[in-house]
Amino acid sequence: MTPAVSRETPPPPDVARSLFGPALDRANAYAELLASAGVERGLIGPREVPRLWERHLLNCAVVAPAVEQDASVVDIGSGAGLPGLVWALCRPDLQLTLVESMLRRVRFLQEAVTDIGVENVTVVRARAEELHDGRRCDAVTARAVAPLDRLAAWCLPLLRPGGTLFALKGESAAQELEDGFATLRGLGATTARVELYGEDVLDVPTRVVVVSTGPARHPR
Repeated sequence: MTPAVSRETPPPPDVARSLFGPALDRANAYAELLASAGVERGLIGPREVPRLWERHLLNCAVVAPAVEQDASVVDIGSGAGLPGLVWALCRPDLQLTLVESMLRRVRFLQEAVTDIGVENVTVVRARAEELHDGRRCDAVTARAVAPLDRLAAWCLPLLRPGGTLFALKGESAAQELEDGFATLRGLGATTARVELYGEDVLDVPTRVVVVSTGPARHPR
C-alpha cells in the first residue's frame, strides 16, 4: 500500500526571512493556501507539499532580486502564482500582472491575492498573444510553461525595448537556449544566457534563461 502523503505545510526555512523580509508571514500564508486549496483544485500535486518552500517558493524567490527597481512585470501562465505572486511578496516595489487563461486558476489567484493581502498584483484572464497589442512592460517571466522558442514568441512582444525575459527552467535550460537561439534573435533578442540563482541557499539552484531585447542598456 502506498503511504499517505502529508498535507501539513512545512515551516519556512531560516533563509526565507532574508528573501521575503517583512512579507514572510504572508509568504507562509501563501504556502498554506497552496497546500490546501492549491492541492484540492489540482494546481499543486499533493507530493509537492513537503517541499513547497525549497522546490517552489524559494526556487522563485531567489530570482526576484535580479529584476530592476520599480519594474512592471508580467507573469505568463501564472498557474498557482509561481513566480509572480512570490515576486510580489519579495519585492513590493514591483507591479505584477499575473496572466492565466484557465478560469479555475484565475479564481485561485484572485482569492490568493485577496486572502494574503497583496496590493501590487493584478490578475488577468487571457492568453499571452491577446496582450501583444497592449502596453509594454519592463520584464516578463514564466515558469515551466512551454519550450523556450514557443515561450519567447508569446513573451518577447510584451517587452519594451531593453526589457528582459526571465524564463525559469529545469536542467534542459542550456539545450533549450541552444535550440531556440535563432528564434530568439528573429524576435528581437539582443542577448540570451543561462543564469543560476540561489547557489548559496538552495540545494538545487534555479536555472533561468535571461533574454534581453531591443537596444542594450549601458550601466550609468
